[in-house]
Amino acid sequence: MPEQSPSQLISVSPHQIAKRPSRNCSIEGSMDQEQQRLVRASFAKVAPIADAAAAMFYERLFATDPTLRSLFKGDMVVQGRLLMTMIETAVENVHQLDQLLPAVRDLGRRHAQYGVKAADYDTVAGALLGTLQQALGSEFTPTVRDAWVACYQTLAGEMKAAVPV
Repeated sequence: MPEQSPSQLISVSPHQIAKRPSRNCSIEGSMDQEQQRLVRASFAKVAPIADAAAAMFYERLFATDPTLRSLFKGDMVVQGRLLMTMIETAVENVHQLDQLLPAVRDLGRRHAQYGVKAADYDTVAGALLGTLQQALGSEFTPTVRDAWVACYQTLAGEMKAAVPV
């Protein structure tokens, strides 16, 4: 298998999503409908500033853990766009996150191949939540934060679970 660049690590394209009937809950009810609505609505406010949000995310990520910078060798603008596309895919399918599982698990395995450790997911969570707080301002309420935490924990949990210990 040809080596993939780190920028391909977080790319999930819509065609990777299994086409099955949607359900009203995500992975075993990990997010309720109100949390799903909050994630969709809040991301809709961030999407118009996707490039700036991605730059904020990576700035925050590398400030928190500068060693993670070495995992990214490509153009960070391109990487940021891939990140925002991956988030958008998850948000669009938040009502059926279980449909994303094959792609999410594959993503977790690829991250591990490039040296991402389980603890790095916590750093990413902090950078994501901080970015959302900065981008949304007063609209990043505790309820919106909890919805994003539920979404991220579900996806990150699946990514980490796909990697043998």
